[in-house]
Amino acid sequence: MASASLFKSSAVLDKSDFFKGQSLRQPSAYVGRRNAVAPSALTVRAGSYADELVKTAKSIATPGRGIMAMDESNATCGKRLASIGLENTEANRQAYRTLLVSAPGLGNYVSGAILFEETLYQSTVDGKKIVDILAEQNIIPGIKTDKGLVPLAGSNDESWCQGLDGLSSRSAAYYQQGARFCKWRTVVSIPNGPSALAVKEAAWGLARYAAISQDNGLVPIVEPEILLDGEHGIERTFEVAQQVWAEVFFYLAQNNVMYEGILLKPSMVTPGAECKERNTPEQVADYTLKLLNRRIPPAVPGIMFLSGGQSEVEATLNLNAMNQSPNPWHVSFSYARALQNTCLKTWGGRPENVKAAQDALLTRAKANSLAQLGKYTGEGESDESKEGMYVKNYSY
Repeated sequence: MASASLFKSSAVLDKSDFFKGQSLRQPSAYVGRRNAVAPSALTVRAGSYADELVKTAKSIATPGRGIMAMDESNATCGKRLASIGLENTEANRQAYRTLLVSAPGLGNYVSGAILFEETLYQSTVDGKKIVDILAEQNIIPGIKTDKGLVPLAGSNDESWCQGLDGLSSRSAAYYQQGARFCKWRTVVSIPNGPSALAVKEAAWGLARYAAISQDNGLVPIVEPEILLDGEHGIERTFEVAQQVWAEVFFYLAQNNVMYEGILLKPSMVTPGAECKERNTPEQVADYTLKLLNRRIPPAVPGIMFLSGGQSEVEATLNLNAMNQSPNPWHVSFSYARALQNTCLKTWGGRPENVKAAQDALLTRAKANSLAQLGKYTGEGESDESKEGMYVKNYSY
């Protein structure tokens, strides 16, 4: 395989009866919690970070800007590099990440960048700290703090997200390195149930992570991704999403998480990837906004949607449709492949293609900036940008 040359120069606490007919098996971590009195979701956290958390969250949720997710693990980044014929080496990962963060004017459209741990401590190929390059672009550095998905014992072949052990000390170190927000991704699979156990585990893990992160000065992105896997229609996705978000906010409140100091990274409400009936951007927007209005307190400053395997154009069209009417949140994007796919292919690991690749990144970033403002038209998009990127059972 080739090696890349370096560059030349209001709280929702009602649990409802979502789980009718299911056995609510309660692991020891949950015993006694369901009947506890939930504190106000607006409880100000003890400690010295409350004002800073609110300021950081509001800075990320600024008009016309969103988040660039570049936090793939080294193994997943290797798959991205392999798709363009490159070996998975630190030098090649460094070259690609340098390309991304140094795109001129990226900060006009991107307010935050989620990094993998290697990247947070990494320098560019020119020897400048990546966190410093981001600061120069007025982009806030973030960090992926979870340790990945593993099988959930006792479930219907489902997963849970590990990483709570040692999270406090790791978060404190990330803060010292310059990170000011963080991300924790867990997943829910509709074809596998989802079981009440899996939903509960996802919600509790996210709540503990969020509380620990805030105590260490990091704004937590709360991300329970509902995977695209399955043949189900949009109504089923909507039903499951209501279950998941009711559970998530119940436990966020139980853990005294300050809602003004978090960001959300939900899936859009779409049909399963294998569903024969497809929905228009307007229908996706209608279901997704209905979900937000039913489940998300207006105190949350930013809803930064993941793309979840949608094509670049599809993710942008759906975001644009959601911003055609007023809502109490900053509805924006936190995209990885939906920002970078064309950029990566354009680069191909060749130094002479860096500028063209950065231009491709800026084109997508600007398109999603316009979508956040409700001004995207979809004109002039390439056929490649309309290709779907769904991967079954996607994990990284």
